[in-house]
Amino acid sequence: MNLKKGLYIQWNNEIFKIIDFLHVKPGKGYAFIRTKLKNLVTGHIVENNFSAKYKLKKVQIESYLYRYLYKKRNIFHFINDNNYDQIQIEEKLIKNINIGFLKEGMKISIFFHIKSEKEKIFLFLKIPSTVILKVKKTEYIKKGDTINKTNKTVILETGTKLLVPSFIYIGDLIKINTKNRSYIERVRK
Repeated sequence: MNLKKGLYIQWNNEIFKIIDFLHVKPGKGYAFIRTKLKNLVTGHIVENNFSAKYKLKKVQIESYLYRYLYKKRNIFHFINDNNYDQIQIEEKLIKNINIGFLKEGMKISIFFHIKSEKEKIFLFLKIPSTVILKVKKTEYIKKGDTINKTNKTVILETGTKLLVPSFIYIGDLIKINTKNRSYIERVRK
């Protein structure tokens, strides 16, 4: 197989993207391929050496843009606006993102492992790196406490709790970094 950056492979029953590779021919011993791989679901980067004779299994990965519709029990419902294809994904299968930031109507990318023309397996979701959500509830802070307490906990419209500065109130729109679950700024309407 011809290795190249960006190629998707299956190894140890998981799917990885090749970030970097190098063919190594030592003076003694067999040639090998030194690789840097990114796990598609967890995002972890691992380094591994493969024997030059090792057959890597290439896989086909496709992503489609879907809109989040709603959650019923433990199942999330999505629709593809282009072909109106609907998909349901169990909550336990969504491991790579914080589902507390999913807002109805939000556009997200859904990645699939394409096994055949008729069989595609859900891999993971990719939500925007920042989202804007409305504050539904907030802790009450007495007037003098704002000097000592610079942060407070709020509950967002999705039901997720988040630590924000004490000047954030109910009804405020806030921008959130979805990767590290942190407050960025208050957004004016």
